[in-house]
Amino acid sequence: MNSEKKRHPLVQTLFELRGNPRACVFTEPMWGLSMNLCLPYISVYMLTFGMNDVEVGIISSIYMFSQMLCAFLSGILIDRMGRRLSTAVFDIIAWSLPCLIWASSQGFWFFAVAALLNGAMKITTVSWDCLLVEDAPKDRITHIYSWVLIAGNMSALFAPISSVLVAKLTLAPAMRILFINAFVIMTAKVIILYKSSTETAMGRVRREQTRGKSLDEMLLGYKNAVKKIFSSKGTKFAIIISILVEIVGMIGSTFWQIIVSKRIGMPDTLLPIFPMAKSIISIFIFFTIITNVKQTAMKRAMYAGFASTIISCLLLISIKDAGLWGYIIQSLSLVFEALGMSMLHTLRESLVAIHADPEERSGIMALLQMVVMLVSVPFGYISGVLSDISRALPFVLSIGLLLAGIIATAFYYHTVSEPVAE
Repeated sequence: MNSEKKRHPLVQTLFELRGNPRACVFTEPMWGLSMNLCLPYISVYMLTFGMNDVEVGIISSIYMFSQMLCAFLSGILIDRMGRRLSTAVFDIIAWSLPCLIWASSQGFWFFAVAALLNGAMKITTVSWDCLLVEDAPKDRITHIYSWVLIAGNMSALFAPISSVLVAKLTLAPAMRILFINAFVIMTAKVIILYKSSTETAMGRVRREQTRGKSLDEMLLGYKNAVKKIFSSKGTKFAIIISILVEIVGMIGSTFWQIIVSKRIGMPDTLLPIFPMAKSIISIFIFFTIITNVKQTAMKRAMYAGFASTIISCLLLISIKDAGLWGYIIQSLSLVFEALGMSMLHTLRESLVAIHADPEERSGIMALLQMVVMLVSVPFGYISGVLSDISRALPFVLSIGLLLAGIIATAFYYHTVSEPVAE
């Protein structure tokens, strides 16, 4: 063996992580060990309280509306409080408190209140991203985001725990236990991340710059961020891709459980197994495909991500029952979804990180998140109405959005040769 042989690029990045990127990446599996155990069941959990598909869609829209408001305020709050403190405070509000509400839920209004609080995660989306990348080497950003997604996917290997609990206790009692577990682990994650991180260099600068400023003055500060966005083709393209990926992801996470359980007829106890398998596939994809995607040559990867996800949706809606062929087609759908969404999520995050001006990063990311949520809000309700008509229709909508992504990508790369930072 050659001792000088280089490590795999992703492994090399992991070993070289220091400071805030290390703290963020190393604590990320705890998110999956808490929420990933609950997510495969949450939509079906709502149905056990007598809610219908339209009400599930309304909850998704409430969640997105709350995210929109929080995204608008996030830049101000993060600059004033700092990246580190705002991540800790709003993770408690967005995750720990809703877990207690979900655990004690009795119907629609419990889920509505939890969705309003959970929308505060858009603040931590911005603050945590800033904490992750602001002190990180720019040429390692794609690899760092890959490790974030790998960490989340690795935690899905514990999904059979959910399946065993549901089989033993039935759905609702099992979900209450899983949400209590999520509360404990998420709260521990918040404390560990806070203790092991420091405020970023840019965070300290922005906190000093905003000290003593009124809310009105800070809102006016968004003007510079707006100018930066409109002057950057890459940032505008990143916003469009973020909108499309966000909506498709929302439709998948909300209505996949319903179509598989209620239309295809697969047992509830098997629901976590498919996400677990998808996570294993995603980890393999990160190490074999995504790690080779160059930040200066993303076009083909974008096309591949959109096309793969379209194939996944087509396969899913073609399944008629839970027979042998149903399981085979569902497995193929899972492979294409893992490939497509892994590519799109990584590239979306990388596009935003690469093109956002460092001095206005929090403002740009806040406005980006607000615009993404503003456009996405109606799609929870629209998807619910479509699902009430036919549980295949939300995924037909996803196919249309993914085709729009291919068109947007073609248009952008027709005007610029490479997605270099502007």
